[in-house]
Amino acid sequence: METTPKKGIQGLIENWQSDLIAAVSVALIALPLSLGIALAAGAPAMSGIISAIVGGVVTTLYRGGHISVNGPAKGVIGVILLGIVLMDDGSGQAFNYVLAAVVVSGAIQMLLGLLKLGRLADIFHSSVIHGLLAAIGIIIFAKQIHVAMGTHSDSPSIIQNLIDAVVYLPQANPFVLIISLTGLLLLLFHSKISNRFFHILPTPMWVIILSIPFVYIFNFFDQHSLSFLGKAYEVGPNLLLDIPDNIMDSIMHPNFGKIATIEFWTTVISILIITSIESLAIAKAIDKIDPYKRKTDLNKDLTGIGLSTVVAGLIGGLPIIAVIIRSTVNIHNGAKTKWSNMYQGLLLLLFIVVFSPIMTQVPLCAFAILLVYTGFKLASPAVFKQAYYQGTEQLIFFVSTMVLTLYTNLLIGLLGGLLLALVSHLLLARVSIPRFFKMVYNSGSNLVKQPDGRYDLNIKGIANFLGILKVDRLVSQIPSGADVNIDLSGTRLVGITYMDYLVDYLKMQKNTGAEVVIRGLDSHVSSSTHNRALKISLYSSVAKLSPRQIRLQNLANEKDYQFTSQIDWDTTYLRNFHFFQIRPIERKLNCLNGIYKDLNVSWEIADVTFSEGAAFTAETFNTTLMVLKLNKKIPIFTMEKEGVLENIFDKVMAFTGYKDIDFKMYPDFSKKFLIMGNEESEIRSFFSDDIVRFFENHQIYHLESNGEALIIFDKIKLARTDETVAFINYGKELATLLDIKKT
Repeated sequence: METTPKKGIQGLIENWQSDLIAAVSVALIALPLSLGIALAAGAPAMSGIISAIVGGVVTTLYRGGHISVNGPAKGVIGVILLGIVLMDDGSGQAFNYVLAAVVVSGAIQMLLGLLKLGRLADIFHSSVIHGLLAAIGIIIFAKQIHVAMGTHSDSPSIIQNLIDAVVYLPQANPFVLIISLTGLLLLLFHSKISNRFFHILPTPMWVIILSIPFVYIFNFFDQHSLSFLGKAYEVGPNLLLDIPDNIMDSIMHPNFGKIATIEFWTTVISILIITSIESLAIAKAIDKIDPYKRKTDLNKDLTGIGLSTVVAGLIGGLPIIAVIIRSTVNIHNGAKTKWSNMYQGLLLLLFIVVFSPIMTQVPLCAFAILLVYTGFKLASPAVFKQAYYQGTEQLIFFVSTMVLTLYTNLLIGLLGGLLLALVSHLLLARVSIPRFFKMVYNSGSNLVKQPDGRYDLNIKGIANFLGILKVDRLVSQIPSGADVNIDLSGTRLVGITYMDYLVDYLKMQKNTGAEVVIRGLDSHVSSSTHNRALKISLYSSVAKLSPRQIRLQNLANEKDYQFTSQIDWDTTYLRNFHFFQIRPIERKLNCLNGIYKDLNVSWEIADVTFSEGAAFTAETFNTTLMVLKLNKKIPIFTMEKEGVLENIFDKVMAFTGYKDIDFKMYPDFSKKFLIMGNEESEIRSFFSDDIVRFFENHQIYHLESNGEALIIFDKIKLARTDETVAFINYGKELATLLDIKKT
């Protein structure tokens, strides 16, 4: 790994070029999305740009993060819409009242950071938060689908907005719909376009750019009617983005006239909770993909974001948070320090000044389809599937929070979801209410330092979201780099949010070189096989092996392999492979180990859980893979079945400098496989005639080298026992061939 970039001015001087290059890509994404987010929130379009500029410039000057990007994000849409509806008194000052709520929420956020209360976000149940964000996704979709269709729904009900989208579909403006569908097709298939020209700009910019020719073709600049299938439809300037020629004309100021009302404080608290939780969760997600493994000071970050939110609210901007999509793009484009965030803010200012005349030619439906796509992803079937995978009870919490939010508001949805989770935990624990809270807050959990320097963290009682701050105080006493044994055998109930906390701590401590073990869950039962699912210990039951685990155990006994069904949280070695550098890996289990004795090559086959995406939109996958540890140095490369790059080895590879290497002497091989790597000459030397013929004549696997070992897997699924045997035979043949090549 490269040396960690320096901080402050020295970091700016040494890394300005890489930070600036990354900032260009981020700004190109932020420009259309910031405008779209503001429009979706019912705010003036320029309020999104103001927020993005302030998030870039002001937040950089005081922040706890290293490489995240700040600005408006989809999470603020729901809270701004809520505030405008609650405080609309017909005076035309509704958004100004909301700006006042933004300023106050930012000031409280600063105070929370200064009081070092950043960890408060951890106490909110994760499934409830996901349900809240799914509701926000549906709100975004329900509001923006009408803009994308050229229809209008007057109903204040989100559910009715969705119904109206279906009812009004026959009345959709076809000239608006053509632009929206073109944008949607771009969003869906842009990554699959092989022409490099289309990858110069990010997808949102292509959606905006390619919408402009339609504006000229249909002449949206003049109010008139166009005929389609014998029916006339109105088009005109009202369908175009309206922004002032001068950015100074966009500045608005807060109106504190509603500060004594319940509506004002409902808006303040809603903004505060949503922005704080999302910012802190995203900050932790970004830490996981930071190539230098730096950690965000969550309290300082909360203070910096609060300060920026105050500034943004004073001049007409939206609340500011850390933005996962832009931060991910920032990292993958080579940004190294916090100054990339400032560059993207300044570039946005430049872009909006230079491109302002062009932006007024962009149809509103182009921004709407970007938000429709985003809203769908927040509440897609995959999100429900993920909640169900984590346990039946998590799906109940998720759906209940979502429905309650849609029928009331964000604050009631959040509080109602938390109350449901708490009552469910109380019923599942089967203890009285006083005893339940005693087992949460006075459980006898303790931290013991052993003579050898190892720490034993003994957790007892009810380990749910209410107890996270307590365990956090214990964990804060453990020095960095110390080995830790976390014992959960004394718990009656362990919630998913509590497990999220422990696993995050485990990963953080392991990154310092420590050994961390979580044990004591063998007698706990769960409604899901997910490693973080809610677990209850009511009886002294012993965990039973599944039929598949029994077959693997029998295979190990028959062939003299080693097998363990226990979860192994130590996945450090797997992170040496590029596939898992960009996909956070959770755990491995059902580990089968052996040695090809005549070759002295060791191997391991394990079920691995990893996530694709980050923070609230991450999706969890399971696969069975083989690690083949060779006794020789080999080039670093990846080999994938041709044509599935976007499905398994996504376009992030393009940012790593990896090159697609073709072997013209082996046309069939080149047609079957995509080989990527940096050291082309070494890779070509490695793929000798015998190696090429081997791969041509065998099962096509995904295969990747880290320079001393290979990981091999077939599909993103768990392997059957016969497929596991095939893995072993395949690995032996390949290892034998490489051993012959070595000699």
